[in-house]
Amino acid sequence: MATTFSGLQFALSRPCIPSTQRFADAGTMVLGGKSKVGAWNNLTSVSHVASVQPLHQSFTSSSIKSVKIVTKAMSESSADAPVSGLPINLKGKRAFIAGVADDHGYGWAIAKSLAAAGAEILVGTWVPALNIFESSLRRGKFDESRVLPDGSLMEITKVYPLDAVFDNPEDVPEDIKTNKRYAGSAKWTVQEVAESVKEDFGSIDILVHSLANGPEVTKPLLETSRKGYLAAISASSYSYVSLLKHFLPILNPGGASISLTYIASERIIPGYGGGMSSAKAALESDTRVLAFEAGRKRKVRVNTISAGPLRSRAAKAIGFIDMMIDYSTVNAPLEKELSADEVGNAAAFLASPLASAITGTVLYVDNGLNAMGVAVDSPIFKELDIPKEQH
Repeated sequence: MATTFSGLQFALSRPCIPSTQRFADAGTMVLGGKSKVGAWNNLTSVSHVASVQPLHQSFTSSSIKSVKIVTKAMSESSADAPVSGLPINLKGKRAFIAGVADDHGYGWAIAKSLAAAGAEILVGTWVPALNIFESSLRRGKFDESRVLPDGSLMEITKVYPLDAVFDNPEDVPEDIKTNKRYAGSAKWTVQEVAESVKEDFGSIDILVHSLANGPEVTKPLLETSRKGYLAAISASSYSYVSLLKHFLPILNPGGASISLTYIASERIIPGYGGGMSSAKAALESDTRVLAFEAGRKRKVRVNTISAGPLRSRAAKAIGFIDMMIDYSTVNAPLEKELSADEVGNAAAFLASPLASAITGTVLYVDNGLNAMGVAVDSPIFKELDIPKEQH
């Protein structure tokens, strides 16, 4: 009889093969089990959903069938036998993910990993992107991306409208209130969303900040305006302070909060301008301070993931993401393109009891590129005997 796997597992002994190859490429972690999820993207906001009725009922596609792969090791064990390895089991946990507007970003990948580990997912989506996001889900546009390792589809319990640039209704300027892109949505400031989640569900266990915006990101820092610089700080770093501030009272003790950063916070990345490098540096500094304050107040852990380059919609706005990916592939210790699933798996680990003593840290998930001091593909090193991957 096949053993049923629940949650995310570190494969320490018997190998397990997930039902989608993408997760097999994500390292030694194996995703399994059934659960729910939602996601958002790297710019943030969402539209109001009146009831707490699970959205997955209308998003499930009958065209996708569940597929289960049974390995020899699985078939040899009984259903009652203990699962080998260290389980990442988030069943009974509830996560709120701010920043998912499509199925290409790290927020979506984090949602899937948390869902595969058993967590229920609530989503915050940028208001102007909400209708397109929900419509795409309903029409099955994301069905292929929603498939979990056990063959089931990731589910979204509820989508909330959110614009993390505004803390409360009093902060919203008149031109935004009357903007047609916000028409039909209500209670989308950070404070209002936190209050709505409390009213609907009482509490959460995991808070994910997966959003950033720099209106002048393509400008060199010397050419960045004060307005553009402060906008980048507001949307990309203070938004995390605000989210944690308003959600902390409903974060259960022992919970976890995770954000996403980038190596530009500490190294020079030409072309990543508009104050975005400063915003990421602030985000990492705030992570340490928030870890102390949230840890002392609610026993909540606060960490950030420094992820490598990904071809997300938000990253494409920078204009040279393909070059950054090629550079990383050639120069990182691990010569491969980073998978969004690998970042999602790292987030699931940080949110799990396995990371119960980890807080205030920057976790690099970038194939080791952060450790490099030089670019080994430089012509200067052409005579150097640089190790190459053995095929």
